[in-house]
Amino acid sequence: MRHHWPLFGLICLCVALGMSLFTPDVGAFYTGFLMCFGASCISGWLASKLPIGKRHTGKPILIDGSNVLHWRDGTPDIAVVKNLIHSLQETSHRPAVVFDANVGYNISDRFMDERSLARLLGVSVKQVLIAPKGTPADPLILNAAREMQATIISNDRFRDWMGTFPSETQAHRLIQGGVQRGSVYLKMPQ
Repeated sequence: MRHHWPLFGLICLCVALGMSLFTPDVGAFYTGFLMCFGASCISGWLASKLPIGKRHTGKPILIDGSNVLHWRDGTPDIAVVKNLIHSLQETSHRPAVVFDANVGYNISDRFMDERSLARLLGVSVKQVLIAPKGTPADPLILNAAREMQATIISNDRFRDWMGTFPSETQAHRLIQGGVQRGSVYLKMPQ
């Protein structure tokens, strides 16, 4: 049954999108509900896939990969994500990274799956998640952070999701960063 959740979530998202196309004025509430429920099903399944926080001393950390990818001068650079992951691993964390579906096109002009990205980043495939096509990564990241009580590394403040994820969008749960003099740095929340 556990393996049916992603399919159920995708069905909910498809139904919600269909409702919004054919009944835009009638189905707004139901569309929103089905979109949130579908995203919750998918992100709950994704969170169950992540092997962080169980065997490691550091707190669980989720990286908004599509955001961190642009930290060096706004240009997509997978090396920034790779450097961040390796610096976190050196401090006993086992981070997981979540990307939007178009990440491959941003870094190599082709689709890339979780396995090829994991190989490129030098991590386990269980540490890399790609949002399904047509699904924004933000609610998946926030729901996974809720499930795992994880901190999120991103310069995104997730303002569009504050109402749905009030705890996960608080400043103490979000770590910002950047690249300075060729090195990745993090600004820890106050």
